[in-house]
Amino acid sequence: MSGGGAGRPDRASPEPEIGATASAELVVTDADLASAFRPGPEDAYPRVFATARMVALMEVAASRVLAPFLGPDELSVGVLVDVTHTAATPPGVRVTATARYLGREDKQYCFEVVARDRGGEVGRGAHRRAIVASPRLLAGAIRRNAASN
Repeated sequence: MSGGGAGRPDRASPEPEIGATASAELVVTDADLASAFRPGPEDAYPRVFATARMVALMEVAASRVLAPFLGPDELSVGVLVDVTHTAATPPGVRVTATARYLGREDKQYCFEVVARDRGGEVGRGAHRRAIVASPRLLAGAIRRNAASN
C-alpha cells in the first residue's frame, strides 16, 4: 500500500521499543467463522474461526503497538501479512492475538504475530505496517479508482 509516498521514512517522532507487545482478543461468533463468507451459492467453508478473521485480529494487535506513536490524522495500515493458520477454533472460544515489534525496515514497521486459543497456538507469522496520513491515503484511493472508470 504505497499510497503515493504516504509513509514516513524519516520520522522524527519516537517509535516503539524493540520487543514491545500488544494484544487483541475476541470470542468467536458466527460472524467470525469461515462458513460466514459465501460470495456464491457454490462456496462452502467449515464452521471454525476464519483465517481472514485471525489475520484481522493480528493486525489489530500490531496497530495497537503503533497507536501511541501516531500523529494527528495518522493511521497505521497493513502492507504485508505472511501467516500460517495451524489449528481450528470452534464458535464460543476466545482467541487472543499478540504482536511483538521487531523494528523498522525503511517505511515499514515489522512484527511477529501469534494467535492462541485455550487449546494453544492457532497461528503465527510476520506482519508489516506503515504509518500514513489518513486524508492523503483516502484521496489517493479515490483518485486511483476514478482514473479507471
